[in-house]
Amino acid sequence: MITDISSGAATGSVTALIRRDIVAGTLALGSRMKLHDLAARYGCGLMPVRGALLQLQGEGLVEVTPNCGARVRAVDAEFVANVFDLRIAIEALLARRAAERITPDQIAALEAAQTAFEARIAAADAPAILRANREFHAIVNAAARNPEATVAIERQRDLTAALWSRYGYGTARAAGAAAEHRQLIGALRLRDCDLAVAIATAHAAQARNELLARMAEMPVIRAAG
Repeated sequence: MITDISSGAATGSVTALIRRDIVAGTLALGSRMKLHDLAARYGCGLMPVRGALLQLQGEGLVEVTPNCGARVRAVDAEFVANVFDLRIAIEALLARRAAERITPDQIAALEAAQTAFEARIAAADAPAILRANREFHAIVNAAARNPEATVAIERQRDLTAALWSRYGYGTARAAGAAAEHRQLIGALRLRDCDLAVAIATAHAAQARNELLARMAEMPVIRAAG
């Protein structure tokens, strides 16, 4: 599907469109990614496309080979599991640092974010649930005060959001996430580092398992050419 955007669109907009089409299988596994073709497809200039491919290479969705150009990488169960392995390790670190450093104001902000998250669940608004979940975790990450770790995990946030949008973020997972968030708030309030790590690790692992199960239920999109 061709989506028109203005020629002055930011690289982030083009990145989101290409990411969506890779995850959806519209841009097939192994297919060549030519700058001019992508610029025509998304109605933009070459510079946003170049920037988008660099960002998507960092997310692991695009493979760039010298003198051969870019190709779409497989977004399969192994790839997703590897992404979550990294995410689990970083979220454990951030949870530990947050438990050490969180302020009363940040605890209050987490409570407010959690209330908003639960309201989105009650409204069964999947895109809003994903946004509210991201806002909750952004507060935890800010409390950790480790920008390098936060950058590493944020690099994968848009990818995981695209995967959830593709495969569906069910009410059962949302309810489980809400309960886990409440447990994490309790551990952070107590400044219990080990408990915060255990909850954050289990929280990310549950997300991984649910997403992999949903992927297994859907047909595999085969490579073109």
